Amino acid sequence: MSATTESTMDTPAPTLAERVRKPVVEIFLGEGLKAKVFRGGAWLGAGSFSEQVVRFGRNILLARLLAPEAFGTMAIVLSACSVVQTIMDVGVKEALIQNPRGSEDEYVGAAWWMAFGRSLSFCAVLVTIAPLIAKFYGNPLLSPLFRVAAVGVLFEGVLSSRAYVAIKEMKFRKWAIINHGGAIVGVLVTIGLSLLLRNVWALVLGYCAESAGRSVLSFVVCPYLPPSKLPMAAIRDLVRFSKRAFGLSLLNLIFARTDIFVLAKMFSPAALGLYTMAIYLVQTPTSFIMNLLGQTMLPTYSRIQGDHTRTNRVLMQVTSVLLLVGMPALIFISFCGRSLLGLLYGSRYAAAAGPLVAASFVALFNAVNGQITTVYYAKGQPQLHRRCVLITATTMIILTYPLVMGLGLLGGQVAAMIAIIAGFLFQLVRLRGLTDLDLSEYFKIFAIAGGISAATVAIFLAMRTLTFVNQPIPNLFMGIAACVIGCGLGLLVFLKKGLKAPA
Repeated sequence: MSATTESTMDTPAPTLAERVRKPVVEIFLGEGLKAKVFRGGAWLGAGSFSEQVVRFGRNILLARLLAPEAFGTMAIVLSACSVVQTIMDVGVKEALIQNPRGSEDEYVGAAWWMAFGRSLSFCAVLVTIAPLIAKFYGNPLLSPLFRVAAVGVLFEGVLSSRAYVAIKEMKFRKWAIINHGGAIVGVLVTIGLSLLLRNVWALVLGYCAESAGRSVLSFVVCPYLPPSKLPMAAIRDLVRFSKRAFGLSLLNLIFARTDIFVLAKMFSPAALGLYTMAIYLVQTPTSFIMNLLGQTMLPTYSRIQGDHTRTNRVLMQVTSVLLLVGMPALIFISFCGRSLLGLLYGSRYAAAAGPLVAASFVALFNAVNGQITTVYYAKGQPQLHRRCVLITATTMIILTYPLVMGLGLLGGQVAAMIAIIAGFLFQLVRLRGLTDLDLSEYFKIFAIAGGISAATVAIFLAMRTLTFVNQPIPNLFMGIAACVIGCGLGLLVFLKKGLKAPA
């Protein structure tokens, strides 16, 4: 027997603690891409979770302090502001993150001037058209509300561009403090003003306070002095990326806000308030997830943009987690939505349970589709996403009015459901030509998640035979238990299979 063999036999096998410690150390102290993504995600997740908890508590409190009309009016204000804002969107943050020279002073300065010019133009346009929007909806109060809300966008435009560089360099701790810290400031201001004003002005002023807080924090965390001279060469370079994404923001807005514009014209502000609060209940955590993934996965995909195999593997792993957790949550909302709305917001909001369920379906597919979109942006080809957004926007324009006429408030989210499925399928087929994605392997993710979720459905159906479970509180407790079981099974499958792939 050789000395090498004897030495190998004498070496003790690693203990369980050693096997566990090694990957943990690599994740928390390593400098690899996976370690940076995990640590960045932890920072963003902690900040975003804190923000969403505060927002969630705010919504519960405000639903009892303000009438539904206030939320309906604010929905119109935000939607109209978003239209003008997205028409002028130049994709500054994405252009800076994607550009290989985005960390250089010249490009940072170019990004700041582009963002400031865009926000200043937005304010001028909104102040001009505010009376016309107010007249269209027959609500004179909308005009001053629009003008005050425009100030919030101006604050967003003077954000320190170094904050975007922090995302590019995967220093997510800084961005978490800026983004979520500002949001928490806005929430606290909104609550304080609601106790005093008890009307929609509390919501609008809180929106402006959030933008102001984010802007101030950006210069505290990422100090920066904009250059006095316009860096034209860098501006032209960033604009080239923006041209490829031209129109995407507006088309996305049409998909996201067409229901609000139509419902605002066809229903009272009170009915619109019930609708918006219901869909916000699911859109709030979804926004948390999508923002977290977008901010971590864009720089991640950017670093591996030339490796199709690795890109596909990461895409499928992220999609697996979304489906394995999201499908049981969707089933929970389907069975417990009415109880959830009634207990959180009050009995009058339970009438919007239908839109809540449909919005949950839309949110899940939107999150899954968002991962494909991130791949396009990371490869510097946002124009590949344009046709998908055109499909979703066109579908919304065509279907929203007739579906609302036939289904009432539910019709708005049914139109969104059909639109997002159409766009997702189109985008998925297009991705296959870009990264050679194996669609059969991709759809296996849906089959596995669907099979696990079937167990959750079975639990819910069995519970409904028990009379006491149909009461709101028992219904929610049993629903949460079934959802946790489904999510646990899903994550167990992911940890067993998905993580076997090499990093």
